[in-house]
Amino acid sequence: MDFLFLGLQQLADPALFLTMCIGAILGVIVGAIPGAGAAVTISILLPSTFAMDPLTGMTLLLGVYCGSAYGSAIPAIMINTPGSPVAVLTALEARPFVDRGEARRALSLAYSSSFVGGVLAVLALMLLTRPLAEVAKNFGSAEFAMLAFAALVLVVIGHGGRRVEATAALAFGLFLATVGIETAYSTQRYSFGQSWLIQGIPLVPMVIGLFAMSEALIQLTGRDTTRQSVQLKGHFFQGFLEVFRYKVTLFGSSVFGIICGIMPGVGEFLAQQVNYVWARKLSKEGHLFGKGAPEGIIVSEATNNAVPPAALIPMLALGIPGEELTAMMLAVFLVHNVIPGPDLFLNRPEFVAGLYWTLLAMNLVIILFLLVATNTIARAALINKRFLGVAILTLSLIGTYASNYNFSDVGLAMAFAVLGYILRSHRWPLTPILLGVVMGPILESRFRQAMGGAGGDLSIFVTRPISAVILAGLALLLFFTIRGAIKARRPREDWQINDT
Repeated sequence: MDFLFLGLQQLADPALFLTMCIGAILGVIVGAIPGAGAAVTISILLPSTFAMDPLTGMTLLLGVYCGSAYGSAIPAIMINTPGSPVAVLTALEARPFVDRGEARRALSLAYSSSFVGGVLAVLALMLLTRPLAEVAKNFGSAEFAMLAFAALVLVVIGHGGRRVEATAALAFGLFLATVGIETAYSTQRYSFGQSWLIQGIPLVPMVIGLFAMSEALIQLTGRDTTRQSVQLKGHFFQGFLEVFRYKVTLFGSSVFGIICGIMPGVGEFLAQQVNYVWARKLSKEGHLFGKGAPEGIIVSEATNNAVPPAALIPMLALGIPGEELTAMMLAVFLVHNVIPGPDLFLNRPEFVAGLYWTLLAMNLVIILFLLVATNTIARAALINKRFLGVAILTLSLIGTYASNYNFSDVGLAMAFAVLGYILRSHRWPLTPILLGVVMGPILESRFRQAMGGAGGDLSIFVTRPISAVILAGLALLLFFTIRGAIKARRPREDWQINDT
């Protein structure tokens, strides 16, 4: 109880509360602008958080993260253009509502299911993180090395039909993580005599270039289509209580989103797609999915909003980021010498408790803001793509230079922008690159510690029970993944043989 009271004291700070409101509102707005989104905005804001205290900086980024999950439903419903990939299913289900003149009802269903999913995920964060951290106190280097390895494997598996590209991107990220001075023998690796590479690839320029500036190039080179927002009729509370007619779908989707958020490498999109398929099979009204089913919107939005808070559980308890946005936030921890993991609850309990309460209050701020500002936000979704691209590019360049006042960082960001643009154009995933850069040093250092303690004997990973369980679980997962991939290819190969 004293632990949670510490968090309430943090939330009472006017500066922190104002930062939370700004982050949440900004997140809703950028989530509603197709092409902006949480990853781009967090990339741009990342340098500014280094001058803040850790809790304030994290609160700003988490506000954007959570707010964008709500906001992406607005253009999906009102202009049939998803604000982010995770709103595709919402757009699919909302179209018949709009055709019937029930756009406001669809928004109400989206908002209320998002709120329930988000709040339940924060409660799960409060209940599960500390026990998991207590369990992690029994972990040694072998266990943490195996966890880091499992996170990287799950990232690849989570990319479905793009696993080869994800593996290549992850390998590139792991290579980038080796650049600079390695800690064991203080030798330089791949620095090529360049002094600015001795400390390794700077994370901020890489993140801004890879995610924000590459998106700006996409916006500048893409076509801008004329879109028109629908007119809202009725009242917002029309669908707020309606979601509770589908309690199993609502709470089941939220729990599924929480589970997927805890698992590294899954993310909102995969969680949402899998949950949608199962919900359609199990629902009594499954035949209505895709034709304007309220349950379809509930599944999409509840799952989507449950993932972000749940993704903080492995990061806070184990120090293992599970996807691109928590990996970016890890940079805020490291800059302020706040090390996530089991000792975080002992060393910085007020920080963790403050995060809990700000996340809970954030959902209330977001839902209140949406009730009064949806029409205005919908207009922001109609912004010209080229104007958006110029704005993102300008802010990215300013943020990159301001992070270290070094022109070499700007050049590096531009190089990663070109790389990101090329990869996006060919539908290659960018997330594995970032996770490779962030997780590479963790995996390397833990692996070296484990091997040093075991005298170079690799069997340490199978003789320690927890490590062996993780390894066995990974082996089973890889077996079923490979078997599923082979089965999926067989009909195509048989058809090709018969066709010839």
